[in-house]
Amino acid sequence: MKLHFVRSMFSVVIVVVAIALNVFIPKGSLAATASAIDRDATAILNKLYKTNPGAKALADKAVAVLVFPSIVKGGFLIAGQYGDGALRKRGKTVAYYRSLAASYGFQAGVQAYGYVLFFMDDASVKYLDKSEGWELGTGPSLVILDEGFGKNLSTTTLQKGVYAFIFDQKGLMGGFGIQGSKITKINPNP
Repeated sequence: MKLHFVRSMFSVVIVVVAIALNVFIPKGSLAATASAIDRDATAILNKLYKTNPGAKALADKAVAVLVFPSIVKGGFLIAGQYGDGALRKRGKTVAYYRSLAASYGFQAGVQAYGYVLFFMDDASVKYLDKSEGWELGTGPSLVILDEGFGKNLSTTTLQKGVYAFIFDQKGLMGGFGIQGSKITKINPNP
């Protein structure tokens, strides 16, 4: 009985993730090229800066900006998420990264969103470069800014660590669970 339940849940997870990938990720973006990642990162940063002046002010002070234009998450009890991004210094892409996460718990649904990480000091960027994949929640301090706070933030107080903006949330993912998220360097095709 228990084995049948696990097989059923695994099948449901596969179906939900397949639907999420087809609905929320543009064709070909799972094997995203460097140029596609750059194009999407530029478009999403321009949109973010236009709608949120605080994000632009933060970017102007940041040592580096890591942009994940599209992250897709889906699952039932067991969920996964995936997305590729670009690390930029002074407006130029210097490296590419992949964000992967897995979680388990009482959860169900499909969701797509993007996020930008603003690295405010060299130590935080060095940690990202030197680690064999940065697990969010370890290493440099991470502060998630919502749109309301981001519109009113003062960059004089934002000196160290990493600040995150999450944007363009679509879909519905509900429940609670335990999640592990990791960011690793990749080498996409040009």
